[in-house]
Amino acid sequence: MWDYSEKVKDHFFNPRNAGAVAEANAIGEVGSLSCGDALRLTLKVDPTTETILEAGFQTFGCGSAIASSSALTEIVKGLRLDDALKVSNQDIADFLDGLPPEKMHCSVMGREALQAAVANFRGQEWKDDHAEGALICKCFAVDAVLIEETIRANGLRTVEEVANYTKAGGGCSACHEGIEEILVRVMADRGESFDPNAVAGEIKKPRTLLTSLQRVKRIEGLLEEIRPNLRRDRGDVELVEVEGKNIYLKMIGACSGCQMAATTLGGIQQHLVEGLGEFIRVLPAEELSRRTAMGG
Repeated sequence: MWDYSEKVKDHFFNPRNAGAVAEANAIGEVGSLSCGDALRLTLKVDPTTETILEAGFQTFGCGSAIASSSALTEIVKGLRLDDALKVSNQDIADFLDGLPPEKMHCSVMGREALQAAVANFRGQEWKDDHAEGALICKCFAVDAVLIEETIRANGLRTVEEVANYTKAGGGCSACHEGIEEILVRVMADRGESFDPNAVAGEIKKPRTLLTSLQRVKRIEGLLEEIRPNLRRDRGDVELVEVEGKNIYLKMIGACSGCQMAATTLGGIQQHLVEGLGEFIRVLPAEELSRRTAMGG
């Protein structure tokens, strides 16, 4: 379970400004239900001074998404639009006395919703898909521009950190190579070298380390939790191998060869990441067989 601050808990259980603002003249919508998180931000802005008089939110997501949205509305009320646009995702996290690293993407979503709302008020076009053909993470529909902007704004240096802040790479892992290419370029601009073996920089509270056997049993227990949903669709999953951060699964029954197999693996990976409290990659068993055949 994530370690939430008291302020995060407060804004989750007692969200401020929940719901749509009456007579809103600025609306920003980001995310999608298919990706697991969606946020609709509504603002009432004074047309003369461009001051935000009221702010409200409607969100579909986890407790961190609700708390981040609540915090955002509290921060921007009373600000002029140009000042509100200076609010960063880190400002939102700091307002809440911090967010778990794995939930930083919720604060990024709030920042984007604010940008979209301001653009809407000013009659400007705003799209979260910044460049056609630049979609890097298909599991969560995250494009190259958002990844690069987030890396630059937050000084990120690992794929794990990018997944924490944007969700990109937290699904099937097919986009990891693309994320690494962006990291290499941005870190070179900072005079740094990308290290694929670097550990995420966020400071986490120590957690009890599991033995290899305990870890495998924990993974099997987490798979049991989602197995009923797979069997309901006449499918199943089998744990084949645990190799460090890589977990190889075999899709069985209707899940085998299904067009949604990659999405299913992405959902399983997210469940295992949250259950284990660590960044792992879920890969199809075929990847292990292919690597073995190549002598890798």
